[in-house]
Amino acid sequence: MKSYRKELWFDVPRRRMFINLTDEVEKCLAESKIREGLCLVNAMHISASVFINDNEGGLHADFEKWLEELAPEKPHSQYLHNRTGEDNADAHLKRTIMGREVVVAVTEGQLDFGPWEQIFYGEFDGLRRKRVLVKIIGE
Repeated sequence: MKSYRKELWFDVPRRRMFINLTDEVEKCLAESKIREGLCLVNAMHISASVFINDNEGGLHADFEKWLEELAPEKPHSQYLHNRTGEDNADAHLKRTIMGREVVVAVTEGQLDFGPWEQIFYGEFDGLRRKRVLVKIIGE
């Protein structure tokens, strides 16, 4: 069994945004030379998410609207967590809804996706340097 690990670092210019990671994860898979196994991709921040879905702008806008309805950013005072001096309780809740990580099967050296599936990083408390862990195991 082989194991491969890489951290992807990037800057997030806005408080909330979705970043397509699929190409970067595919590069990691090629570097790993693993042909059969599993690929884990997870957010290394408590107020961010990694998820799989369609790369369609309307859907991403729907996600943002839906998440804001479920856990609105403002008023900051509505959240007990924000009484600690932070203003990101909504980001923690949004991350819980969207999930921490994804696991994708690796088959014949490719991510074994269904139609339209791609990997996204969801940032809910941005404006700083972020990282994502890619861990691939297999043969």
